[in-house]
Amino acid sequence: MIEEIFSIDLRVSEKLAVKRHRHTGDKSSSRRISIVSGIHGDELEGQMVSFLLNEFLTEHKDKIKGIIDVYPSVNSVGIDSIVRNVPPTDVDLNRVFPGSPEGSLPERIAYALVEAVKGSDIAIDIHSSNIFLMEIPQIRISEENADSLLPIAEKLNVDFIWIHGAVTVLKSTFAHTMNQLGTKTLVVEMGVGMRITQEYCYQLFDGIINLLVQEGFLDLDLKFSVRKPIVSTNGTVHFINAEAPGIFIPTIKHGNWVKKGQQIGKVVSPLHGRVVHNVLSPANGFLFTLREYPVVYPGSLLARIYEEKNG
Repeated sequence: MIEEIFSIDLRVSEKLAVKRHRHTGDKSSSRRISIVSGIHGDELEGQMVSFLLNEFLTEHKDKIKGIIDVYPSVNSVGIDSIVRNVPPTDVDLNRVFPGSPEGSLPERIAYALVEAVKGSDIAIDIHSSNIFLMEIPQIRISEENADSLLPIAEKLNVDFIWIHGAVTVLKSTFAHTMNQLGTKTLVVEMGVGMRITQEYCYQLFDGIINLLVQEGFLDLDLKFSVRKPIVSTNGTVHFINAEAPGIFIPTIKHGNWVKKGQQIGKVVSPLHGRVVHNVLSPANGFLFTLREYPVVYPGSLLARIYEEKNG
């Protein structure tokens, strides 16, 4: 069933609507899970994942237990306009949660989403990276929620689970708000902005179906060989930034293990025809983020490497 959870008239006879596809099964189960994507208009991986899920769940509707809600396009106008933030306000929707019913347009969207998802047992918030970085399929969890979220995250077939410290700005995100309200909410990051990396979408789709089966939302006899993710519980994440302006040319694929001192890429000057920054790994570790957009300036993020500590 397609349901509209929020709508508002915009300029020039336009309308913003936030919709969900609700799949209702065996009513003997009162459990509910919500899969959310499109909070940022330039992140499109979730669109394909939503398609795959809605297609699969429609075909297996007799196997559903409880309620499975899919929200493909929360920032629908941003997706239509190919912009990250909410037009015409240019406000990052993921920085105004929990929102307000009487606030600005982004605050009203945020409030409507919170009210719709509130009460779910589990929520999955699907994001891509921005246009600058390529991310392997990963889940990001704050330290305060790690104990309750890690067992769920390990079922989602991702490569890496990043347990990070609390940052003030995260308190205004959808995931933080929902976790505070008692809904176990996971943030997925994968791919790159404004593109769809199909292999990652299928990987996460398999993971979500596995989770639905394991958590009792689907009565299916499916056996998945899900990946055992690297979990950052005993290690350090290194941030590698450009030291000079130029064009970044990677020399290794992300998702690989690298050695300390190994070349990751180089920043070159097209004008002078020389390398201005030879980018080397600062540690032995797992390369889970790599620069995709080549133009860089001093301080531009080039890569993230997870170094696992022994003992």
